[in-house]
Amino acid sequence: MTNNVLTKNDEVIDAHTDQIRGEKAHLSVADALGRLSDQQEKRFVTLFEHGSLQIEMYAPRGIDLQKPHTRDEIYVVAAGRGTFFNGVTRRDFGPGDLIFAPAGSDHRFESFSDDLAVWVMFYGLEGGESQEPEDVSHTA
Repeated sequence: MTNNVLTKNDEVIDAHTDQIRGEKAHLSVADALGRLSDQQEKRFVTLFEHGSLQIEMYAPRGIDLQKPHTRDEIYVVAAGRGTFFNGVTRRDFGPGDLIFAPAGSDHRFESFSDDLAVWVMFYGLEGGESQEPEDVSHTA
């Protein structure tokens, strides 16, 4: 994983330098969708990476064909409405909603509007973070 940010001119800038301060560290929906439209057939674009964090913009059209991912992910709906299937249940979503999908889980967007665009944040290790609480008991 690299620590980079993609600028409007498709330049890659190291996230540990002063170069990403101010506007270059700010990702807008409009800029992300503009970069996505340059990708032709791909419906996602990676915008920022830092440590294990990877931020993308995803805008499926017609049908969501994604497969389970190897890392935990968070979606934040930037535009559009629809239904999210988490492998078990379906819930309606709209702009501003946050959706969590654990690593390896079946999930997809269904019955969504033509303007659907979501921020995607992958993080953590391959396989996702443990769902079991750590044993923090101490013996004396």
